[in-house]
Amino acid sequence: MKHNPLIALALMATTLCAAAQDSIASGTWTLQRCIDRAKQENVTLKRNRLSVRQAQLDVATARDNRLPSVAFSTNQQFSNRPFQKSIAMVSGSEVITTSNKNSYSGSYGISGSMTLYNGGQLGNNIKLQEINSQIAELNADATALTIEEDVTRAYVQILYAQEAVKQDSVQIDLSQAQWDRAKALFKAGLLNKADVAQLESQTANDRYQLVADLSSLDGYKLTLKQLLELDGDQAMNIADPNLTDDVLAPLPSKADVFAMALNLRPEIRAQQLAMDRSDIDVKIAKAGMKPTVNLSAGINTNNVTGNGNMFTQLKNQWSNSVGVSVNVPIWDHHKTKNAVAKARLEKENSRLSLIDTQKTLWKTIENYWQTAYSNQQRYVAAQEKVKAAQTSYELTSEQFRLGLKNIIELMTDKTTYSASVQQMLQAKYMAVLNAALLRYYAGEGIKL
Repeated sequence: MKHNPLIALALMATTLCAAAQDSIASGTWTLQRCIDRAKQENVTLKRNRLSVRQAQLDVATARDNRLPSVAFSTNQQFSNRPFQKSIAMVSGSEVITTSNKNSYSGSYGISGSMTLYNGGQLGNNIKLQEINSQIAELNADATALTIEEDVTRAYVQILYAQEAVKQDSVQIDLSQAQWDRAKALFKAGLLNKADVAQLESQTANDRYQLVADLSSLDGYKLTLKQLLELDGDQAMNIADPNLTDDVLAPLPSKADVFAMALNLRPEIRAQQLAMDRSDIDVKIAKAGMKPTVNLSAGINTNNVTGNGNMFTQLKNQWSNSVGVSVNVPIWDHHKTKNAVAKARLEKENSRLSLIDTQKTLWKTIENYWQTAYSNQQRYVAAQEKVKAAQTSYELTSEQFRLGLKNIIELMTDKTTYSASVQQMLQAKYMAVLNAALLRYYAGEGIKL
């Protein structure tokens, strides 16, 4: 069988596509790789970018409105009067009488018009559409920043869940060792069956906690995959950075972060531009009180059958026209007055929206700072608590092995140790996450 080049190309394309999909799913996902993927594939962000393109086209349309409009028109008519002996037809300024029962006439014209003055509406509309275009771009930027925050939050949740799973495995090993020791003591007659059952129950509880944390880990990964527009069934290996040195890093002041964010955050700039847009809306509304001046021009000609050569008729009937029209508003039922009032109200609404956005920004920064600071303090205290709880548990385990401690004391110390580890992990990742987002609002890139 001869090789078909089209089939070969199709197979090659299929292989390349499959390799591309495998490369996406394989490898280790760092935070930056996740952010880049989300900003490239996120559907909401793609829609925002389409809105930017639409706004840019609106700017082009507003600018083109300053140019004259030109149109060509023609009218072709065939007439039949079977019961008339003669037909009188008007051709320009002449009346033509013909006995032809069928007649054909045509008219042709080119007309143009241009607005010379309309109270500045054309120029202000261009400015308005340019501001709308800038606002659309800023909205897209704000969406991209929100996506980065969401990806970072999901990423850190995965890191926390992964470490929680590791700690669950450690706790299971400890419980299993104590249970095995208890079974040996029971066989030797040094421990009753109820104590062995309690340690067995503790081991089962630890395994249940592992299953629960694995389920949470899968849920966090699914959330991240959805942000990255990945198939939920694809495997995902998350890079595990060393966060120990970053947990207690000094935090920037809230005031400094807020001052930087006011100059950097796109949602603030968008609200400021919305106020400028309201000023232009007021000017456009006021233009309704001013006269409008339009220039028009045209070329027209026509022909009728039975009136000589067609081209001669078109030449003889050729006419040119030019004119200027002026429209001065006198009374419009307060429509313009009300439009100006509504535009001024919208300006005040934009001012209040800016204040509300600034307050929301301050609350967000304050929340990130307070959460990061409190969890840094919790992390320091939790480290000491883990050390003390681990030492106590190890001593109690040894004393239990020697028969100096009972099963209740052993399980109490183990529960305390396990809880202190979980508290330390929660404080650690909450501090890292909120500190990273706080610096992000100050203009730094997100990094762990």
